[in-house]
Amino acid sequence: MKKFMLAAVGGAVAGFLVTAQFAAPIVAQEVEKDRETYLQLDLFGDIFERIRSTYVEDVDEKELIENAINGMLTSLDPHSSYLPPDDFTDMRTQTRGEFGGLGIEVTQENGFVKVVTPIDDTPAARAGVQSGDFITHVDGEQVLGLNLNEAVDLMRGPVGSDIVITIVREGEEEPFDLTLTRDTIKVAAVRARSEGKVVVLRVSSFTEQTYPNLEEGLNEQVEEAGGIENVDGFVIDLRNNPGGLLNQAVAVSDAFLDAGEIVSTRGRDPRDSDRYNAQPGDLAQGKPVVVLINGGSASASEIVAGALQDHHRAIVVGTKSFGKGSVQTIVPLQGKGAMRLTTARYYTPSGRSIQNLGVAPDIIVEPRPVTELTEEEEEARAQRTEADLRGSLSNDSLSEDELKLLEDERTAAEEVAKRRKDDYQMAYALDVIKGLAVLASSDQ
Repeated sequence: MKKFMLAAVGGAVAGFLVTAQFAAPIVAQEVEKDRETYLQLDLFGDIFERIRSTYVEDVDEKELIENAINGMLTSLDPHSSYLPPDDFTDMRTQTRGEFGGLGIEVTQENGFVKVVTPIDDTPAARAGVQSGDFITHVDGEQVLGLNLNEAVDLMRGPVGSDIVITIVREGEEEPFDLTLTRDTIKVAAVRARSEGKVVVLRVSSFTEQTYPNLEEGLNEQVEEAGGIENVDGFVIDLRNNPGGLLNQAVAVSDAFLDAGEIVSTRGRDPRDSDRYNAQPGDLAQGKPVVVLINGGSASASEIVAGALQDHHRAIVVGTKSFGKGSVQTIVPLQGKGAMRLTTARYYTPSGRSIQNLGVAPDIIVEPRPVTELTEEEEEARAQRTEADLRGSLSNDSLSEDELKLLEDERTAAEEVAKRRKDDYQMAYALDVIKGLAVLASSDQ
């Protein structure tokens, strides 16, 4: 018994010694790492003092520190940044759905400002700014070398004042200038309309108003149609939607799902990880849904498209989305500014990350323009039918009401065909809904 106790005690002592032997180097490494960190902070202080005391011109100390902070954040990824008090105020205003400016959602690539998307019905959209454009100069001043906040500041100014931006666009041989007039940007987060028996929900941004606008607009269109039984399906147009609030992306996805995961977020800190699930209730009541996306659909837009695609609740049509699969947390700081810090990645219900990959459409449809035909080509395409022949027999199998219904359907189809000239992708989405509605009726 004594031997057993001695052996146990000896084992415990040995275990302690082994643990201590392994722990000591780890502790030493942590101490050394902390020492290096403080040395680097001392170096930062030395450089700051040297600049303040010996730089050729007087410097704004506050601005110098803010630039240093912003440089530290922007070096992490394109979406982390420091928000000075004015920018923080502007950001909060934007998420409420109203702000001043040009109406351009931008990011930074290779030192230049890249347009993610122009916002609908804004000076940028009216002037012809396109997703993927690079802005190289603002009022003749080069933006290369400026951080994103500095470049955006150049584009801000009094409402009603003019600004000239220089654009480099793929397919254009030379840069060109666009003159825009700054305006108060009031974003209608969702516009609802009907195209025949299809309800189209144009979601332009994800602000605090997005889900309330969507629910209200959807219900109004269904009521005007005389009930859900008179609706063939829904098109959710997320093209050129730069994203916005995560909770609104979850709410919009939930609007068309009865159950299941919508999105999960995973960060280094478990507290930054979360999982969002759908609640019972589908505003579309099981009707077919098509989601339209393109290269300007980013962030929250991709959450909606990915969730509905993974659950096979919607057919995604268009071109590959932007590919922003990260989540930013806004952290208020002393001095009324804030830090926008990337804290997590998000994943669609199937567990895929769209970071740098984007959401791939189920059906790829390029927004190609329809070539205008000459008069000769139009005449060549026109075909004579039996009805054009003199003395042809009438159709005695249909009543007047049935003939009128047939004519109305033909007119609606011709309207969709005409729409292909203006918006080929939307016309394709409407055709998909119509095809699904025909299949559904044949199964009944």
